[in-house]
Amino acid sequence: MKIEAVRHTFSQIYGQGKVEVLGVEVTSGIPIQPVGDETIDGAVNRAKEAIDKGDADLGVGIEAGLFKFPRTITGYVDIQWCAIVDREGRVTVGCNSGFEYPPKVVSKVLDENREVGEVMDELTGIKDLGESVGAIGVLSKGLLDRVRLSEQAVLMAMIPRMNLDFYFESK
Repeated sequence: MKIEAVRHTFSQIYGQGKVEVLGVEVTSGIPIQPVGDETIDGAVNRAKEAIDKGDADLGVGIEAGLFKFPRTITGYVDIQWCAIVDREGRVTVGCNSGFEYPPKVVSKVLDENREVGEVMDELTGIKDLGESVGAIGVLSKGLLDRVRLSEQAVLMAMIPRMNLDFYFESK
């Protein structure tokens, strides 16, 4: 899902057939179910390890986690972060539009130290839900799937790279 999101977003930016996106196994260096800034750290760690492992121009890391958010039903929103690092060591980050999990899911994740995906599989009865439409696909009744949600985070992380003169001083 993540590779597809990166491939589609990069193809829109750089042109169809002009990008090659390869997946590499990387570690996040954070807990399996991140909360708060751990999520951003995980995305950055993944991006840095990805660029170190290959001969790529950019390393991309994507990580989702729960963030405290006032005035929501549960007090938490799931936000996916994308970090992109280049060969010069510049890191850009972006996130997608967040959404709220059902209260039962959030309480099991926080109180029982469980992973969202595992709890959502139990709630929906769909095994490996995250490998298909994801929780967002079920909760949005099919109006948004995991790939399109991930594309938002990738695009937001690319905005500084699409506008280099606005974000990075010329040397």
